[in-house]
Amino acid sequence: MLYIVLSASIHGVEGEQHSSSERVIFLLPSASASQAASGWSATSLRCLNFLGKSSSKSVSQAQAQATEAMAEQAYTVPVFRQRTAEETEEYQRVSKNVGKGLAVIQEELHRMRIATKAQVESLEIQKEVKGMMRKRVDLLEEIPKLPDFLVALRPHTVWEKTPVKLFCTVEGNPRPIVKWYKDGVPVDPLSAPGKYKIENKYGVHSLIVSRCVVSDTAEYSAVATNQHGTATSKAKIIVKRPAGAGESCHLGLVPHLTEIHASKLDVSLLDRFPVSFGVEGNSIRLVCTMVVVPDLPNIPPIAQWYRDDKLLKPSKLVEMSVGGGAASLTLPHLAKDDEGLYTLRIFTKDGTAEHSAYLFVSDAAPSAPGAPGAPMSVKAYDINSDYVLVAWKPPNTVNEAPITGYFVDRCEAGTDTWVQCNDAPVKICKYPVHGLRVGHSYYFRVRAVNSSGISRPSRKSDKVTALDAAESERLQVIKIEGKYDIVIKDDDLEGVPSAPGHVVATRNTKSSVFVQWEAPKHLKHLMGYYIDGRVVGAKEWFACNHKPFKYTRFVVYGLIPGETYVFRVQAVNLFGLSEESQESSPIAVEPALATPSSPFGITMLSSDGSSITVAWKSPKHCGGSKVNAYYIDKRDADTLVWKEVNLNAVTERMCTVENLKEGTFYEFRVTAGNMAGVGLPSAASVPMKCEAWTMEEPGPAYDLSFSEVRSHSLVILWRAPIYTGASAVTGYFVDMAKKGSSEFVTVNQEAVSHRYLQVTGLEEGESYVFRVRAVNAHGVGKPSQLSEPVCAKAIPGTKEIVAGVDEETGDVFLSLEACEICETSKFVWSKNYKPISDCPRVAVTTKGRTSRLTFTNPDKDDLGKYSVIVTDTDGVSASHSLTEDALNTMLELSYAIRHPIVPLKHGLNYEVLEKGHVRFWLQAVKLSPSVSYRFIVNDKEVTSGEGQKISHDVATGIIQMTVDHFTRANEGTYTVQIHDGKAKTQSSLVLVGDVFKAALKEAEFQRKEHIRKQGPHFSEYLYFTVTEDCTVMLVCKVANVKKESTLHWYKDDEEIVPDTPPNVMSGSCALPLPLFSRKDHGVYKAVLSDDRGKDTSVFDISGKVFDDIINAIAQIAGASASELVLQCTPEGIRLQCYMNYYTEEMKTIWKHKESKIASSEKMRIGGTAEMAWMQICDPSDKEKGHYSMEISDGVKTHTRTFDLSGQAYTDAYEEYLRLKAAAFAEKNRGRVVGGLPDVVTIMEEKSLSLTCTVWGEPTPEVTWFKNEQEVASTEHTRVTFDGGKFASLVINKVTPEDSGKYSINVRNKYGGEFVEITVSVYRHGEKIPEPKLGQAKAAATTPVLPKSPAPPSKTPTPTPSKTQTPAPSMKSPTPASTPISKSPTPTPKSPTPPRSVKSPTPPRFMKSPTPPRK
Repeated sequence: MLYIVLSASIHGVEGEQHSSSERVIFLLPSASASQAASGWSATSLRCLNFLGKSSSKSVSQAQAQATEAMAEQAYTVPVFRQRTAEETEEYQRVSKNVGKGLAVIQEELHRMRIATKAQVESLEIQKEVKGMMRKRVDLLEEIPKLPDFLVALRPHTVWEKTPVKLFCTVEGNPRPIVKWYKDGVPVDPLSAPGKYKIENKYGVHSLIVSRCVVSDTAEYSAVATNQHGTATSKAKIIVKRPAGAGESCHLGLVPHLTEIHASKLDVSLLDRFPVSFGVEGNSIRLVCTMVVVPDLPNIPPIAQWYRDDKLLKPSKLVEMSVGGGAASLTLPHLAKDDEGLYTLRIFTKDGTAEHSAYLFVSDAAPSAPGAPGAPMSVKAYDINSDYVLVAWKPPNTVNEAPITGYFVDRCEAGTDTWVQCNDAPVKICKYPVHGLRVGHSYYFRVRAVNSSGISRPSRKSDKVTALDAAESERLQVIKIEGKYDIVIKDDDLEGVPSAPGHVVATRNTKSSVFVQWEAPKHLKHLMGYYIDGRVVGAKEWFACNHKPFKYTRFVVYGLIPGETYVFRVQAVNLFGLSEESQESSPIAVEPALATPSSPFGITMLSSDGSSITVAWKSPKHCGGSKVNAYYIDKRDADTLVWKEVNLNAVTERMCTVENLKEGTFYEFRVTAGNMAGVGLPSAASVPMKCEAWTMEEPGPAYDLSFSEVRSHSLVILWRAPIYTGASAVTGYFVDMAKKGSSEFVTVNQEAVSHRYLQVTGLEEGESYVFRVRAVNAHGVGKPSQLSEPVCAKAIPGTKEIVAGVDEETGDVFLSLEACEICETSKFVWSKNYKPISDCPRVAVTTKGRTSRLTFTNPDKDDLGKYSVIVTDTDGVSASHSLTEDALNTMLELSYAIRHPIVPLKHGLNYEVLEKGHVRFWLQAVKLSPSVSYRFIVNDKEVTSGEGQKISHDVATGIIQMTVDHFTRANEGTYTVQIHDGKAKTQSSLVLVGDVFKAALKEAEFQRKEHIRKQGPHFSEYLYFTVTEDCTVMLVCKVANVKKESTLHWYKDDEEIVPDTPPNVMSGSCALPLPLFSRKDHGVYKAVLSDDRGKDTSVFDISGKVFDDIINAIAQIAGASASELVLQCTPEGIRLQCYMNYYTEEMKTIWKHKESKIASSEKMRIGGTAEMAWMQICDPSDKEKGHYSMEISDGVKTHTRTFDLSGQAYTDAYEEYLRLKAAAFAEKNRGRVVGGLPDVVTIMEEKSLSLTCTVWGEPTPEVTWFKNEQEVASTEHTRVTFDGGKFASLVINKVTPEDSGKYSINVRNKYGGEFVEITVSVYRHGEKIPEPKLGQAKAAATTPVLPKSPAPPSKTPTPTPSKTQTPAPSMKSPTPASTPISKSPTPTPKSPTPPRSVKSPTPPRFMKSPTPPRK
């Protein structure tokens, strides 16, 4: 092996002192002089480390320095490395081409300098700012200072759509706060997200305006403020618009910007979009990230997108963007037209950078099950003023019924209405649409039809305008009888193409297969091909592409690794799909065979002074077959010649290299081989010194690997150090760091003795690196080589180990189905992460992608953590901890499988049927048609016969025996024995003693019930309901009745005759119990009868039944209850609640201030049928407060409240006092209590005595009137009032002049009344005149309370009122307490009360108006 040795000196920046220059040496391996002569490409040299310091000089100066550095002597050969003649000749041949290599390196260095210039300038600015801020820091911290701008804002003039950054440095103590303004208006980043960005780092304040527009031209200011004052710095930003893009906002100098065309950018593609899969109607985004040097926001790279080599342009269906380090293509509404090979082409300095990947678009869910997919590629041809020829491509039909035709729809531009153009489906993929209007634009779409339904519509075509054209240009359509039809040429009459020829499938990658085929013999205007695939052993085919593919080769992506498939192909033209081709040979999805990639990670494990033990990591790509050989080369670090270490292949990834010189540095490289050959050698290891290790601590662990990588955890495994140190290794520490970080964290606080560790708490999607340190008695040894970065993310489709029991054999097993596998993959099982080799306790079997670990005789010794790794995959692995409880459960199931029984859902049981039959039954989980069984009763087998019937049902698993007449002879033990294949079971039922008596009683009852139901009977016995008006209804339902059937009601054996006779033919009868209360206690009975018999239903309303009825009433009444109402009476204040019905039996509670009220003289509780009330007698302030009434229905409490306090109490109390006084006055007013007639007829010369009893407290005054004139006591007319009780008027020797209307007025300070008497005097011999009845009038005045009595009137004149005159022999009852209207008290000057004043008088007197007093 030869090397190109290049050397370059990189000097420091002018103005800085350096003790020495720095030298970079490049060792470029080359197999021959021709390779050396060609030189390395610029891309290859990008990975070289560039050591040195950059400057802020111009690009031309940097280029000159690089040229000067490259011109130095490439390499000076030291004396101790003198070469042989052959080597010298080879070296001289290589040296001739050094100049070319230097030019390449010079160009690369120039590009690297440009790429890093912006970053270096930024660092220099930060360094400058830091240096200035360090000056007099101590002084500034102690002395207060006004804000001061050390670096003021500078004006900028920029092009439109470019960013600009204003920055300034401000000092002050305390540290000032800086605010930004645009033309005096504060800059708010939230008002325009993404437009402005304000930063403050290390005292440097900056305002970044992204993508400037002309309106951003303004004066910007930074205002710094602290408690000592304010400072302001201002600068203008002028935004220019390029020529032709519009006028600039300001006149002046245009900033000088370096003209760099996008094609001069250096672009390297990084993350590339993969093969993608979409569904119709969804969206998809293809993204490719890139590195652009230099990265200029205003000059993005030129990116072009292609589909099937056709350039795409932005539209509503295709969205493109480039910038920000990425190029993307978005398809917002996928259709099968979008399927194809997508290519991104970026124009770079060296030409173009390209990437291609296929996009598959599958059919959306069909509009009806079995309907075909949508057609595609709808286009319009032969456009004329009156018709357009529409053509399309047919969809692929895999498992659907064949397509029978197509419907074409049109939609006029500007509307959303689609009109079907053809009445019947057309069978070929083109159709002339006529009936168009000249000058109007249209869209077209197509729907496919088969026997299951109509497909979803295709994507609409481009807009087409109907314009006139010459008839001669109509190439494909002719007009026949006013209609258009398609011209069918002779070569089109043959229909669909013939089937494609031989199909061959070959390996491509681990998830794709390369399929190619022979074209059909008869193409017939071929549109393309559809490729279908099928898993071997499956019945269903799946579509590999959904848009006709033009070529005879295709790569099928998205296949399951390790699965075996077959493929077929169909040709497509406008008439449809051809017959399917012959199936390809089965092929397993495996990568194509190739040599393995290079091993890597060569590390030194130990050295004894004459040998070095090295280890390495497996190649990342095995090449499709197992890596079975490794070859190691070595060389002295001072030479270029490699020497082979081993002639025979090494199978392990570790080797001890012997016969080395102590103290010499060696380099090693490793080459891997498989059945395809030997791959490329690895990179040379770092120089390793051959010297004996004598440290007491152990050497490094090695061969770090990972298993069971999940979103938040993984298992790391390693091998023990080869060099153990002065004592044995006792444990290990595992360190972890995020990728790119040097801050390692020790995962385990205490050393673990085993060589694996589960790491948890990882962040999903984050990448980590690990290292392991071994520990012995003398300390912690060297750390291992860093592991490869591992991402905390599970492989898609990852499955875990399943523990189970084989249903056939009863074996306990652990099983894993790998989500991916290849031909060389193996399942490696471990227990506690120690590989299980030939162990008699377990057996490993593998079938396809599933591996099973079966325990031969499982017991406690098999407990532990089992894991499995699938080799030659991307880390497919899983683990499972076998616990004692889980093992015991599986052992029980294993025993049940190996000693099968017929599982029962229900054991032997019995039930009593109608007519008193008894059924014995059991139910098995499953029965086969060959099941056999027998019933044994009291140790004797019974069979079907007279009196019993035995049967079974395989579908339900029920076995039963029915006994027709169950008697005392059937007492005993019942057993069923079942045999079903190898399984058997039995179930017994002991039916003796009380259990048998209960069964017998139930059987006899059912027999009686059957007999009862032969005549009229109750289908539902008596029960109660409560109506909305709280009427209780006793209801029963009857059956098997006729018109002659009668129903009679009884209570306590006494018949009840309801107002409405029962109607038995309605099927339901009811007895209402209105105003239900305790009086309705009793036993109610309904008797239904006719000539066939009778039936009786009894309902006892007492105890709990009575309480249930009351609760039901309370539920309705409580819901209907009104709010509490205040009512004042002469006795006190009453709270009333109206409801549908109230009875004292309801659970009603009155509360005052949450305290229960008991009925007493002070608080009286009662009610009527319409309301419940509580009366506060003689209220006082103690009775103020919150009152509530609760009605409980046993489930819910209905509460009504009233707040008797404040103004409500004051008003109620005043009303109570008024009513109390009125009642007192009514009780004590003057009145006539008896003795006076209504009419008196008397003969002259007789004496008339009108005498009555009066009452009043105080004693009333009595005045007599004749014809409304007061009667004075004379000899002829004597008026007396004895004892304040008896008043009389005696007329001696009456004359006709004494005839008239007499009245007596009885009055005290509380009021009074007067009574009228009609007196008729006739002469001797005259006919007795007919009496004319008058009506007495009662006068009342406003009652005067005792505190301020009014002076009594001696001769008050009553006010007339309408009353009825009582019979002479009856006493006048005391009138009821009614409110009395207020009226002034009569005075002596006017004793007659005003006529407007009413005085309640007993309704016993006739009207007799009293004349006014003269």
